[in-house]
Amino acid sequence: MTLPNDLPLHEYHLRLGAHEWTIAHSGAILSAEDEQRYLSEERSRAPYGIALWPAAIALAHELASRPSDLAGLRVLEIGAGTGLPGIVAATYGARVVQTDRLDAALALGRLNAERNGMRSIVHHLADWTEWTDTERYDFILGSDVIYPSRLHPSLRSIFETNLAPTGRVLLSDPFRWTSLALLEGMEEDGWTVTVTKWRLEGEWGERLVAGYELRQGTAAQTA
Repeated sequence: MTLPNDLPLHEYHLRLGAHEWTIAHSGAILSAEDEQRYLSEERSRAPYGIALWPAAIALAHELASRPSDLAGLRVLEIGAGTGLPGIVAATYGARVVQTDRLDAALALGRLNAERNGMRSIVHHLADWTEWTDTERYDFILGSDVIYPSRLHPSLRSIFETNLAPTGRVLLSDPFRWTSLALLEGMEEDGWTVTVTKWRLEGEWGERLVAGYELRQGTAAQTA
């Protein structure tokens, strides 16, 4: 199996409870050593979005831990890449829209959705800095999307525009220090931010990934 630019694809298998998903990707960036090596390669490497990152796996675990929260709800995944979190959400009955700004990532996400039997997922090409979606969603998902500081204003605009009043933003991030500024700023503006830790273990070793749940205002805690 290859991408249009002849990059070979690999497979990652994730089993959680009664479900198993198979995700095609250009390479798994799972260990800290993998990440350092990948980020130091020449710019001719494959786009970030078609690789599999630990934050996507952690967010998949987060969603699988709350299946009753998802059935019938509207879910938006931004920077979807390989599409693993949105596919997991759709497995549990969510109505999912996945977006990415790269054609290659969107094509791979669509392929993964089809391979996992999730043909109801809607895929849109979208740039956060030129965002036009005005729909409201019960969940907004993002894995490893909040580290670029220059995009924080665009991300905040999406969260404020597209999240339903009692909705939740679920983010995952491997404790990148640049991500904290966005979360701290949102807390200062009245958002409730709760943190969980996911410890991913495998043949690559162990990675810690933060899971962040954001709600609009402290009153949302009792909604």
